[in-house]
Amino acid sequence: MDNAERQMRFLYALRSRGVTDPRILSAMERVDRGAFVTGIFAERAYEDMPLPIACGQTISQPSVVALMTEALELTGRDKVLEVGTGSGYQAAILARLSRRVYTIERHRRLVRAAREAFAELGLGNITVVHGDGSFGLPDQAPFDRILVTAAAEDPPGPLLAQLREGGIMVLPVGQSDAVQSLIRVRRLPGGLDYEELRPVRFVPLVEGLGTD
Repeated sequence: MDNAERQMRFLYALRSRGVTDPRILSAMERVDRGAFVTGIFAERAYEDMPLPIACGQTISQPSVVALMTEALELTGRDKVLEVGTGSGYQAAILARLSRRVYTIERHRRLVRAAREAFAELGLGNITVVHGDGSFGLPDQAPFDRILVTAAAEDPPGPLLAQLREGGIMVLPVGQSDAVQSLIRVRRLPGGLDYEELRPVRFVPLVEGLGTD
């Protein structure tokens, strides 16, 4: 099977999972997931499934990436914070749909790999930061959109504080890796509005820096 056929099947799988926004489908067509999956799992890059990456992390299932991106309601002018760079695939999708993306990762090895991938793809509107994502990036706040790609028991207070009025945060919450919900938080003039979207399964949000 050549790359064109793989990509066609990839996009068909996304549509069959309920991804209908043409902007998101276009962004995912332009960002080759194969650039973010290496080693023995490279040949499975175009399957709609999560895959292991370095440092005990995973690259998320493409349909989940698409649905989380859709939930952000991006306008094309947004300044976005992503917590948990991982492979960099989600940030690359966001970069196609946003003005500027800041992405923070606790594992230095993943930071280096993501920067290399973004450079090869010519994505110059992404800033990758090595740091503790649970505290966000207060120096760059406020953000129009915040996306968290690891599960916390509750939305972290420091991240909520960095969300602009009118902004949206999307994140998984749950006390175990077996029971998690994807939620959308809107900062309204009168406070925060919470909306539960769907069950999901993500690695836990861990404070502190990684050892690698």
